[in-house]
Amino acid sequence: MRIISGSARRTPLVAPKGKGTRPTADRVKENLFNILAPHIVGARFLDLFCGSGAIGIEALSRGAKEAVFVDSSIEAINVLNTNLARAKLSGHVLPMCALAAIATLGKEGYEFDIIFLDPPYGHVLWGQALEALVKNRIISPMGMVVAECETGEEIPLQEGTIALQDVRTYGGTKILFYS
Repeated sequence: MRIISGSARRTPLVAPKGKGTRPTADRVKENLFNILAPHIVGARFLDLFCGSGAIGIEALSRGAKEAVFVDSSIEAINVLNTNLARAKLSGHVLPMCALAAIATLGKEGYEFDIIFLDPPYGHVLWGQALEALVKNRIISPMGMVVAECETGEEIPLQEGTIALQDVRTYGGTKILFYS
């Protein structure tokens, strides 16, 4: 696992031990950032369920103005801090569950241009997290939410909360783009 492009290009990253965190494959990450490229520079980026932080760190490396990282695992937060130091980048780290972080960020008036959502596969928080993002108004007016899941997994949504714009599949991984 490494940073693919930008100011910290080729920096190796570490991942938390065990199967609780599943890092996004480099091939998927490269395709994702090819799609996001026109939106990254100067963006405010939120990496929910960040694990190692590889996606948010990639965004910072490619010119995102700011990144906020959220994970409830202390091991993941420790690995994230190691990876930020390796890349010589900084971000705002929130060691808490995603729903609490969304509420906190909403109360503080944060708005993000890109929100990356990657809970553990099969996780029941998909719909709740997407609804919370809309309810707490932390998606900027022209912002997008990008979600990663397994190819066969369906993400439940309430009508009128957020609209699916595109779906890309890379092997066993599916990336969904919402606005």
